[in-house]
Amino acid sequence: MIEAQGLTKRYGAKTAVDGVSFQVAAGRVTGFLGPNGAGKSTTMRMIIGLDRPTAGTVTVNGRPYAEHAAPLRQVGALLEAKAAHPGRSAYHHLSALAATHGIPKRRVREVIDIVGLSDVAGKRAGAFSLGMGQRLGIAVALLGDPSTLVLDEPVNGLDPDGVLWMRKLLQRLAAEGRTIFVSSHLMSEMSLVATHLIVIGRGRILADAGIDAFIDQAAQNYVLVRSPQAARLSEAITGRGGTVRPDEGDAINVVGWTPAQVGELAAELGVVLHELTEKRASLEAAFMKLTGDSIDYRGTDGSAELREAMGGRA
Repeated sequence: MIEAQGLTKRYGAKTAVDGVSFQVAAGRVTGFLGPNGAGKSTTMRMIIGLDRPTAGTVTVNGRPYAEHAAPLRQVGALLEAKAAHPGRSAYHHLSALAATHGIPKRRVREVIDIVGLSDVAGKRAGAFSLGMGQRLGIAVALLGDPSTLVLDEPVNGLDPDGVLWMRKLLQRLAAEGRTIFVSSHLMSEMSLVATHLIVIGRGRILADAGIDAFIDQAAQNYVLVRSPQAARLSEAITGRGGTVRPDEGDAINVVGWTPAQVGELAAELGVVLHELTEKRASLEAAFMKLTGDSIDYRGTDGSAELREAMGGRA
């Protein structure tokens, strides 16, 4: 388990992490989400002792990271995939780490096989692609067979097969009872692998909930209805206090009602239905709604700049 209490980190006048408290429980994948600059990486660095908190505490398995006699056996971390010496082979990089933590050499070969680097284990790490470097970083995190994993963007640089492999690995490790704490900007992937979410914005916790509860609370679900008599049905739903949003063609979106409620009203009115589908909000939609006020770096699509450059002709 990871437990933070009042965890704070300041850099001069800037507060990167502002008194956050949370628990990351064992036996599940906990996603750590937030916009750029929200404090995710700083929080993870404090968990594994790379940054000292200005205030508050954070423990892993009941102790601060620095107090574990063999940290790699307790906590496996991936915060910077390109941390290996570029002139050292993957095998020798892992062997050196194993030797300093009393980890047998057979474990080096095991993790090399797990991450799929057997064919390039003797190759210099500096010649690795981004995806290969990522796999080596994951191998380091797994080296001590730890009960806790802290992973920052673990699928970065992986191809589709690697992303699927990573997803299954995290799910298996969680099923074994380990504590898995993962940050990612890939909402689609997080929705598939995580069962619990901690969301941070501007250094403060915005949400700490199961993924289904988070989506339900942060974004509205609705029922998509298609009918040649959509206008009549819409008027009836509105008259009974419902909320209706127009969609394309003969479709409407009914907010706050179940498909059964819409279907029963349609039957009562004799309205023909061509489609009646419950639409659940996506994790991305829920995340954007919750963190909209916490985004520090917001771009544009460039259309205004293009029109100005073309004298208003775009």
